[in-house]
Amino acid sequence: MSTPRILSIQSHVVCGYVGNKSSVFPLHLHGFQVDAINSVQLSNHTGYRKGIKGQILKAQDITDLYTGLKENNLNFYDYVTTGYVGDPSFLETLARTVTDLREKNPNIKYVCDPVMGDEGHFYVPEALLSVYQKSIVPIADVLLPNQFEAEKLSGMSITCEADGWKVCDKLHSQGKAETVVITSGEIGDNPDEIVSLGSFNRGETKVKVCIPRIPSSFTGSGDVFAASFLIWSHKHPDNPVKIMTNTVNTTYAVLNRTYESFKHLDTPGSYDKELKLIQSKADLEDPPEFVQAILVKESS
Repeated sequence: MSTPRILSIQSHVVCGYVGNKSSVFPLHLHGFQVDAINSVQLSNHTGYRKGIKGQILKAQDITDLYTGLKENNLNFYDYVTTGYVGDPSFLETLARTVTDLREKNPNIKYVCDPVMGDEGHFYVPEALLSVYQKSIVPIADVLLPNQFEAEKLSGMSITCEADGWKVCDKLHSQGKAETVVITSGEIGDNPDEIVSLGSFNRGETKVKVCIPRIPSSFTGSGDVFAASFLIWSHKHPDNPVKIMTNTVNTTYAVLNRTYESFKHLDTPGSYDKELKLIQSKADLEDPPEFVQAILVKESS
């Protein structure tokens, strides 16, 4: 079997683990060849008290980088995956880039984590929302929003599991996405659990995972989730339960290891809470089973 090639367009931080720093390592461990374009280049993630320094790439930057790949006939990929983008013009150009990649390989799969915000607020310019709705959602094969992002993209609220499935159906209907996963949300009745909902085959197969809540917040967890989802969906394309089980367990293992490393501290800082990604190498390769996905609806 040939080595799958991925173009990963996400953020980069010098110190820490978000964006491409969270995604490339797990993909490499599983034998994927990853070419990375950094949508931003920052000193650290935005959770640090004294802020960030660095650059936000614009439309011309991604155009130049992709043109170089194309002119050297290096633009044949099996997957393109996108995460944090800090500029609307960059995102518009990214959409055109994906379309051009499809001309080179009509079978390319576009896995999109529409990173916009969480816990009720945006942490990117709100102008990105309309670009996602008009230019990105229609062309993505896989959408991986969290609850906040799913609500914004669909224009619907999620107060229960039934609402979550309706939002998934809405996002399917807005484009070509075969798979929509609400990666995390307060969707169930149990305050001690986070719920992940996976809608496969345009909603014909639905899978749910209930995840024990870790009493902390993390930066970069969605990027680990997206990379893990790509890995396990590539390895088990016809087994949504396996995909969701392994994806959630991989992500949970990293977060749990990170939490165990700082829970003894009275006031852990941003650096203390950086994901213990390298230390989780074995779990990334073969995740322990903390949870098991449940088949809610099976395709007919």
